[in-house]
Amino acid sequence: MGCWLRLLLFGGVSLRGGGGASVPLGGSRVLVCRRQLSGADSETLKQRRTQIMSRGLPKQKPIEGVKQVIVVASGKGGVGKSTTAVNLALALAANDSSKAVGLLDVDVYGPSIPKMMNLKGNPELSQSNLMRPLLNYGIACMSMGFLVEETAPVVWRGLMVMSAIEKLLRQVEWGQLDYLVVDMPPGTGDVQLSVSQNIPISGYHLEEPTKFKKSQAANHNQPSGAVIVSTPQDIALMDARKGAEMFRKVHVPVLGLVQNMSVFQCPKCKHRTHIFGADGARRLARTLDLDVLGDIPLHINIRETSDTGQPIVFSQPESDEAKAYLRIAAEVVKRLPPPLK
Repeated sequence: MGCWLRLLLFGGVSLRGGGGASVPLGGSRVLVCRRQLSGADSETLKQRRTQIMSRGLPKQKPIEGVKQVIVVASGKGGVGKSTTAVNLALALAANDSSKAVGLLDVDVYGPSIPKMMNLKGNPELSQSNLMRPLLNYGIACMSMGFLVEETAPVVWRGLMVMSAIEKLLRQVEWGQLDYLVVDMPPGTGDVQLSVSQNIPISGYHLEEPTKFKKSQAANHNQPSGAVIVSTPQDIALMDARKGAEMFRKVHVPVLGLVQNMSVFQCPKCKHRTHIFGADGARRLARTLDLDVLGDIPLHINIRETSDTGQPIVFSQPESDEAKAYLRIAAEVVKRLPPPLK
């Protein structure tokens, strides 16, 4: 396990605690990068910091082999973003079996994709020293969760997080993908900026919410967009708006909003209750001049299938809940700019 993290962050440099002893990665121990390292490790980290700071923003370049990138984000945690990302990836593949789909989990601190996609183990290395994604349900997956123990928290500062994100973006052998769905962590911090600054996920200049125009530099870009997930609750919508505005500031087109947990229907009497409020995401979408891509109900089947690693689009494709994800995937594809040739 330690070798994977050294490869990911330092290319072979060991992480050590302030007293010089190696920091264990397994069990209930905490994975920590302390300020005080020993000997060559400290000097290497200083050189790495100097190198990153001196070059400014990372150079944008497309992810090799990937035609289009779909970023799934939310301003607040707990709104069902990862569940949406997983089922969106499966729905994209289900809607068009000729398309190859990948799923990248860049939530360094709380990766959920391994459990939701029922995947365990470390990725293999290719002959070119790139990590090979793990595969299940026809979806190629990469996550920080494959590189650390399931119960080991990752306690890193921003510099190490950005370095890890860059490796997850650049040192994975995806092969040829039509769509890469990126599951972002909640918020508007280092990870979101690192992803936005590392890959040119605008691809086209956004003239109107769903209309794209080729830029003169389009041949160097990767046509893509962001999907914002929120519940109808006012508290969640406040942060969802911040997420949408952040993507606009870094020139990433926002394809639309997904209103998750929109309504609860009692399984016995069929009475419908808007537990988190009614149509909050629709009001926000009108304010931001965006579209609502679809509504996902609050349903126990979605939660149970996610927890057991059998997402509802795969395990119950004929259910109303799965069909809602299929419709959202179709709306996302409509709003993506065409792949560059």
